Amino acid sequence: MILVENLSVPFDRRVWQECTTLRDAGWEVHVICPRGTKRDTEPEAEIDGVRIHRYPLRAATGGPAGYLREYGAALWHTARLARKVGPVHVVHACNPPDLLFLPALRLKRRGARFVFDQHDLVPELYLSRFDRGEDLLYRAVCALERLTYRAADVVLATNESYRDVAIRRGGRRPEDVFVVRSAPAIERFQPVPPEPELKRGKPHLLCYLGVMGPQDGVDYALRALAKLRDEQGRTDWHAVFVGSGDAFDAMTELSRQLGLAEQVQFTGRIPDADLVRYLSTADVCLSPDPLNPLNDVSTMNKVLEYMAMGRPIVSFELREARVSAGDAAVYAPANDEAAFAGLIAELLDDPEKRARMGKIGQERVGGQLSWQNSQTALLAAYAAACRGQTPVSPGGARTVAGTGTTTGTSTGTGTSTGPGTAKGEGTGKWPRR
Repeated sequence: MILVENLSVPFDRRVWQECTTLRDAGWEVHVICPRGTKRDTEPEAEIDGVRIHRYPLRAATGGPAGYLREYGAALWHTARLARKVGPVHVVHACNPPDLLFLPALRLKRRGARFVFDQHDLVPELYLSRFDRGEDLLYRAVCALERLTYRAADVVLATNESYRDVAIRRGGRRPEDVFVVRSAPAIERFQPVPPEPELKRGKPHLLCYLGVMGPQDGVDYALRALAKLRDEQGRTDWHAVFVGSGDAFDAMTELSRQLGLAEQVQFTGRIPDADLVRYLSTADVCLSPDPLNPLNDVSTMNKVLEYMAMGRPIVSFELREARVSAGDAAVYAPANDEAAFAGLIAELLDDPEKRARMGKIGQERVGGQLSWQNSQTALLAAYAAACRGQTPVSPGGARTVAGTGTTTGTSTGTGTSTGPGTAKGEGTGKWPRR
């Protein structure tokens, strides 16, 4: 049983990939998550053999107090729906928030194993989002993180930086922490012929894909584009920002204030087919996440998605951005908008370099950053979690979670490491990593 509070499923791409991997390994998979607003709206659904139980949830407003109200409602609904699922062998909780260990503990007392899937470092996320310093609420989220680590049988980390935190700050044994990187679904990101009309009469198209929250750097990108126009004298581009989030309205207003309304287009959430059209046409893709305690150790899903599409990337200098993208990106000094604009201009003037960077990105995503590698690590983590109290029989048949029957097998042991990860980007109020 997979518990999610941040996004609906299957809209949450990482969770959906985990669901289908576990299903294919023989598990009966149930998911408890919020309902979506425009998709994933049914209270219950069975999709491709995965049973999804959804609850109504109003997104937080008004700062930390709003999140307390949201999380309280989410916990109540999660506990209510968990009772409907029946016997569970593994409860798999995805943060944020670091509160889902509470329903997991009830299931652990009944014999379930607990897998903690750490999508975000919530203490760093708190500091990056609210800029309130290490106050009482910060100490509270640190305490909840510690309790979650303590309750878990194994931890899934989205990159090596997160794994290090689980070991160093969480006190976990290295052999109990598995790197399961988020990776783009290659079948979803297949380039199509460019469509010049998407450039709105300009020679070049710039593209941003992802969440538009306070910590995601869309404001940095917009100010960099203003500098590209005013300081670099470049007006030979059109920019499209794909996605949504709780800063969407503020970012469209900032675009107007900077005089960019004629050159910058905000699409909101769009179908996959339209997303692929824009990315296939883009000359340069933007990853403007500023340096802060969270972003430095998190690589955005949009970076991997740009790479899957063979697009060159401009990023700020962040530790995990460089680990994941390598030479598929160029890097401006942290939070330096003028330098960011300068790198965009350099790439626009160098089509051969853009093509080389795009090829590097596709090769990295098709190799060491593929979901196939993450599948191996995920199944190894489940085998480790269940060892000694196990739905995996000595003969290799795996008991289906939530039932007493057995089916096909997949096992593995040990940790999986490698570059990259997952801060991801859906269109939720929190980033996905």
